[in-house]
Amino acid sequence: MTRPRGFTLVEVLVALAIVAIALVAGLQSTEALTRNALRQSDMLLAQICAENELSRVRLARQMPGVGESTSTCEQAHQRFEVVLAVATTPNPNFLRVDAHVRQGGQALLRLSTVVGRY
Repeated sequence: MTRPRGFTLVEVLVALAIVAIALVAGLQSTEALTRNALRQSDMLLAQICAENELSRVRLARQMPGVGESTSTCEQAHQRFEVVLAVATTPNPNFLRVDAHVRQGGQALLRLSTVVGRY
């Protein structure tokens, strides 16, 4: 009695299922890497915007007023919103300045610094 050559239908279907699962896993990991790269790019651009605003405050000849101010920043054809929050500190010679960067209503980054009288 000779045994038939080749694969059974069940074996082919199992092999196709394994390949499909591997491809889906590969696509998911690629998507995660792409999202991470885009997020990292947005964070870098947001950091540039925040550092620019904090540098502008540090280079000003006078102390900033206590409160919040909003400005826009465009980097790499993307628009970011920078909110500067100036608050007092226990030492009246210093002020705390927080830069909150948002894009499309989503908070991306927060940087803080202290400025003093010159």
